[in-house]
Amino acid sequence: MSRNQIINNLSEELRNNSTATIMFHQSIGTKLGLNPTDHKCLDVILKNQPITAGHLSDLTGLTTGAITGVLDRLEKVGYISRVKDPQDKRRVIIHLDQKKAEKDILPLFHIFGKELNQILSHYDDRELQNILDFIRQCNCLLKDLTENMIK
Repeated sequence: MSRNQIINNLSEELRNNSTATIMFHQSIGTKLGLNPTDHKCLDVILKNQPITAGHLSDLTGLTTGAITGVLDRLEKVGYISRVKDPQDKRRVIIHLDQKKAEKDILPLFHIFGKELNQILSHYDDRELQNILDFIRQCNCLLKDLTENMIK
């Protein structure tokens, strides 16, 4: 197979992976009673807690109005609570209900994690480092393109 064919196949599989990822997170969100945006915002909150609503807006690129809606829905189903910042009453600090998130969400990713580890076991350390580098570069590209679309 030529380099061009390999690159074309890789591009096509990346598109397929993107679609499969979105559909996977849609099904996770549905199972949790959340839409995909709320589910992924919950993931951002989990990775960046404690976090303010403004910082969540910055990290996701969503407007503060959209973030308010996300937080309303996440609070309604019990995943987060909002507390006024004692140093600045205009700011809201988002607190995650860690136990609820772990109880509800972690089991949904258990099988995926187990299967992913099985797939990764077929690669040596150098190959894994190359895969990691590729994914990091793709993530940076996507983040940059997203930020430029918002402007």
